[in-house]
Amino acid sequence: MKTIKLFLIFTLIATLFTSCYREVIVDDYDNVQPPVGISLERLLSSHELWYVDINQTIGYGQTPFLQKAFTVSFRNGVLFANNNLVGIGSQGNGYGISIGYYDTHNMILDTDHDLDGIGSFDVYQIDNNTIELYNPYNDTSYFLHGYQRSTFDYDLVFYNNIHYFMQEYEAWEKTYTSDYGVLNEFDNENFLQFLAGGNDVTFRSSQDLVGTNPNNIIWDFIGNYGVSDINGNMYLKTLTLDYDFFDNEYFELSVINDRTVELHHAASGTVYEFTGRGYIQYLKTGTTLDRSKKSGDKMRKQRTDKKENPRANTRV
Repeated sequence: MKTIKLFLIFTLIATLFTSCYREVIVDDYDNVQPPVGISLERLLSSHELWYVDINQTIGYGQTPFLQKAFTVSFRNGVLFANNNLVGIGSQGNGYGISIGYYDTHNMILDTDHDLDGIGSFDVYQIDNNTIELYNPYNDTSYFLHGYQRSTFDYDLVFYNNIHYFMQEYEAWEKTYTSDYGVLNEFDNENFLQFLAGGNDVTFRSSQDLVGTNPNNIIWDFIGNYGVSDINGNMYLKTLTLDYDFFDNEYFELSVINDRTVELHHAASGTVYEFTGRGYIQYLKTGTTLDRSKKSGDKMRKQRTDKKENPRANTRV
């Protein structure tokens, strides 16, 4: 009986080892099929908006329409972009404006931009919501992050880039001055202008009469300006106007709507409202002002204050 029991035990052990060995053979990785990739067209249309993270750019070249865009979209062969902060979230139902056409074959994206003409990119999928557009003609890569319109924080993009919003009008006209506050030199300034291109920190001011056509304004002064954040309040900024040999003027800057800003003069307590005149719509008129920063050691340094949007709250 003892011999029979030992024989059965050895038989059971042998069976178990054989079973384990066969299971390993079944899971051989050589038999695992790679996932089936989607077409480039489906990849590009899988997200309604692609945010252009300019600070991730690798290379010394420049692709103008990507350099200017906050977002791009690929819709049935038509290329869309949000180039302006004015109207972002509402213009084109959130897609922005049509800026040209595109075509795909394999993992190559061909574009035909309304002003910049023909372009071609090798496209690489980095992860589920990130793609790389590599331009072989200037050896530069742009990185785009995908969002749906319902989850894209237009509001955050707007307020993180007020610097560019101020450049989207030919002039800002003073349309209101509070009846309280101490008299000061800035009371005489009726127009402000924030220039795009160049070093992106230049402003001009004028004491011309209210109502003057922006094309006829005589600019009395040119200097530097800066826009900074206020901790704990995304909607409130500080604006500094450097009047060179005069004292700097400091303001709290808040946005009333897409055409009107409020400036609270810190020193005097006076509140001003300025209204934008002569809206500049990028890439749809003869104006093709570039919003990139002055040249640095790499293109990624060119627009360091352009920030990504991790949340979603559609701007009204």
